[in-house]
Amino acid sequence: MEQELKALLATALSEITAVSSEPSLEDFRLRYLGKKGLLTALSSKMREVPADQRSSVGALLNEARDGISSAIDQKKSALQAALDALQAAGLDITLPGRPLPTGGLHPMTQVLDRAVSILRRMGFALATGPEVETEWHCFDALNTPADHPARNESDTFYFSNGLLLRTHTSSVQVRTMQQQAPPVRIIAPGSAFRRDEIDATHLSAFNQLEGLYVAPNVSLADLKGTLSHFFRALFGPNTEIRFRPHFFPFTEPSYEVDVKLTPKGQAPRWVELLGCGMVDPAVFEAICNSRNDEVYHPDRVTGFAFGMGLERLAMLQWGIPDIRHLIENDVRFLSQFSA
Repeated sequence: MEQELKALLATALSEITAVSSEPSLEDFRLRYLGKKGLLTALSSKMREVPADQRSSVGALLNEARDGISSAIDQKKSALQAALDALQAAGLDITLPGRPLPTGGLHPMTQVLDRAVSILRRMGFALATGPEVETEWHCFDALNTPADHPARNESDTFYFSNGLLLRTHTSSVQVRTMQQQAPPVRIIAPGSAFRRDEIDATHLSAFNQLEGLYVAPNVSLADLKGTLSHFFRALFGPNTEIRFRPHFFPFTEPSYEVDVKLTPKGQAPRWVELLGCGMVDPAVFEAICNSRNDEVYHPDRVTGFAFGMGLERLAMLQWGIPDIRHLIENDVRFLSQFSA
């Protein structure tokens, strides 16, 4: 047995010198160390070795296994080194390196970060809510009548169980007031979904940033001051702003806000950017009913709300003519806006 092990080790070390590729090295390994290999076959004979010789034969068996394994590892390293040298042959190390492209923030991320940063400095906290909503949170609590066009299946994504994809992040305002007593000062950025035809100015899935401030004696002057500061911080200190009367079910009085901008490559013009207004007392009454208390009673608190589309802000910020560019993920387009 001892002689067989010594002869097997010597033969293996001799044979491995002729191995010239990784496949043949694997064949070599299986020939000697595999389940049906030569060394495995010899080790199965250990039961036939006399008891007084098992210690020395066992040591010799381990020595043979370690010797063959070590030779395989060394050959594998040598083959890899030879392959690396072959691949590097003829490589001109004096050629300049190729610069690696650096990543950048998507324009939507940039405008969201800027908007949130400005409003956070004004005392607004971030709030989030589910994208799959109930009709009550999305419409009823916001004083939206049953025959309002937004509640039609042609405008809103409904599920068979009666839930829907939220059409605005105003539902986050409702949920926040349900959970938190006034004062409340929040912003709710997030996705909204509507059955709009996708074109140069519309998407069926888009991003909104809405804000809510509720406390005793909140006034229209607070709303105007907040939005004026926001847009001047976003677009520049000389930005002109105007408020136009409008109608929304959940605010009274309601306004649309226009900003006079000079989009890239275009003449100065007034651009509608958001809707806003003082929270309608009917909204506060719905919140009181859901909370079973009077902390949001219209005689105790007032508030304002506003909402804007982030894609629209990004398009005006950089003069992007087609909203679809923001979702196509064309690196050639997006690299223009890398910060």
